[in-house]
Formats: sequence, C-alpha cells, structure tokens
Amino acid sequence: MLKLLRVLPSTSRNWVLEMEVLSSSRNPQVRDFSTAARETYVAKGYTTDRVFAPYYVYKGKAAMSLSPVLPTFTKLDSGALVVERRGSIMMVFTPAIGERKYDWEKRQKFALSATEVGSLIAMGPQDSCEFFHDPSMSSSNAGQVRKSLSIKPHANSSGYFVSLTVVNNLLNAKENFNVPVTTAEFAVMKTACSFALPHIMGWDRLTNQQSSLPGGTVGLQSKVDKPVFDLEWDK
Repeated sequence: MLKLLRVLPSTSRNWVLEMEVLSSSRNPQVRDFSTAARETYVAKGYTTDRVFAPYYVYKGKAAMSLSPVLPTFTKLDSGALVVERRGSIMMVFTPAIGERKYDWEKRQKFALSATEVGSLIAMGPQDSCEFFHDPSMSSSNAGQVRKSLSIKPHANSSGYFVSLTVVNNLLNAKENFNVPVTTAEFAVMKTACSFALPHIMGWDRLTNQQSSLPGGTVGLQSKVDKPVFDLEWDK
C-alpha cells in the first residue's frame, strides 16, 4: 500500500515522526541521537531511551531530513567500549507526488561520514561539494548500485541546491532528488552537524568517561573498520 506524507501544520509532523519510529523499530540497529547522559549502552551499544528529532526541509519536488545516527559499541572483557560501527548523519530524501504530498515508500537515504560532515560544515557561500557511495566498491559488483550527493550554491548566493542521484543498474532504475535550501536552512544544517559531530564519532562517550575516572584517562582499544553504513541501503 502506498504511504504518503502530507505536509499539514501539526498532524504531518506527528505522522512523519510515527513513520520514523515504525521504520526504525523494524530494524533494531537503528540509532538516533540523544545526549550521552541519557543513553545506556549494553554490549552492542543499544539504547534504552530513543529520541527522534530529524530536521525537515519541505520543497515542491522533494522533502529532505537530517538526523544523527549514533555509533554502536562492543564491550570488551576488560569492560572497555570500542566502536563497532561508526555513526553518521543520515540524510533522507522523499519525492513529492503532488502539492504538499510526499511518497514515503520511495525515500532514499545517504549517510554522511564524519569527514563528509566536516566538508559540509566547512562550506562557504560559493563553495560546492560532492560525495559518492557504492556499497559494493571493493567487490566484483562495484558500480551496480551507486549514490551521489551534491551541494551547490545558488547563482545569487541565496542558498544551495542539494541533489541526490541513485543509479541501480540491477533494476535499470535512476532516481533524482533536488531540494533547494535557503541560507537560513543551510545554517541550521551546518550548526546541527557541528553539534552532532563528536557524538557520531563516539567522542562524547570518551570525554564522559575521562571526566569520571581518576587521572582522566581511559584505556580504550581501537578497532579499525571500513566505513560501511548499512542503514543507508535499507528502505
């Protein structure tokens, strides 16, 4: 059954929030942002408190949202926590199918890594950036499914165009999402990303532990994984 988003003054935001909750509840690995003081981590980094607070931008051809996805942690026998999966800023694009109506089931996701978030934060009024993701980059299926996100300034410096292109050669499909954002909306995006950056890196957990232990040091062991954002490829 087709699920639609209709942008209305109050009910739409509640409905969108409900859809986010239902979507993430089907995937137990979804992490949403909240301050470290309210989070309780167990062996796999799951949380007992869930907070859904995406930032939405609704435009004529598509809607876009941003929300932090916290990293997951693994507890060692020593009791220390190490990052199992890195966090990200999840961008979700939903196509419009009519006036103030959006098709939720055709949404596409793009997970910004910490470095990509840094590129967004560092952008000036005339700067642009572009990112490419391929879930099969290191395999024989490289290039079959790929995503590209571009952020380019308006000619009159009044904002930016945020565009997502998804090419799926397996399904012979190509999707394009274009969302113009104002300077004010982009300022919110940059400020929110700046605030969330240490949290998606897991550094808020590190600093909280440092402040609570004698000497201010923590013996965390590092674990290097390639940045695979599984949630980006989940519908």
